[in-house]
Amino acid sequence: MAEWELAPLPKGRHQLSREQVQDAQRIRLAVALAEEMAAAGYVGTPVAAVLKRAGVSRQTFYELYRDKHACFLDALDLVGAVLLADLGTVAVDGTPLERALGALDAYLDTMAAHPSFARLYLVEVHAAGPEAMARRAALQDQVVDALAGLLGADGGDARFACRAYVAAVASLVTLPVAAGDQAGLDELRRPLRTLLEELAARR
Repeated sequence: MAEWELAPLPKGRHQLSREQVQDAQRIRLAVALAEEMAAAGYVGTPVAAVLKRAGVSRQTFYELYRDKHACFLDALDLVGAVLLADLGTVAVDGTPLERALGALDAYLDTMAAHPSFARLYLVEVHAAGPEAMARRAALQDQVVDALAGLLGADGGDARFACRAYVAAVASLVTLPVAAGDQAGLDELRRPLRTLLEELAARR
């Protein structure tokens, strides 16, 4: 089952602007790209397979993107938007630690709810080259900023500790995401919560 339902775009006359249609097509292509790469990897996924799954024409694809790599970068940006939006739903009340733990739960829940996107973000990005890695690093810095803000980690050493924690979380979840091991992902939640509690205690 697809993680996101790809409903067909309306045919004929409709009220959607050209920009709205293109946005819908970009999302369809991003979802299709992630799902195809979950099965075949970055290198093994041809544009034709993405177009077939997305139900988008080749002409439309090349009106939006110069190549598969450009589409991948757009999909990576979408992953970032989804992840940061989910982190933004963390409750504003509670102690700093409670909010930080809520952010960790939101991160893990997002990885579990969108396994194809999680794989694109954590695994396939390595095959997509330096620009993709730089974009993921920039996204990860935003996650670090969010965690540091929740914990009130203002100093350089405190922020570096948050950065190390976020990097450790990403590294630890990569293997279960790559293997499609939902149980393994769930097993990480308790020790990662404990480590976050220790980090907060040292702040």
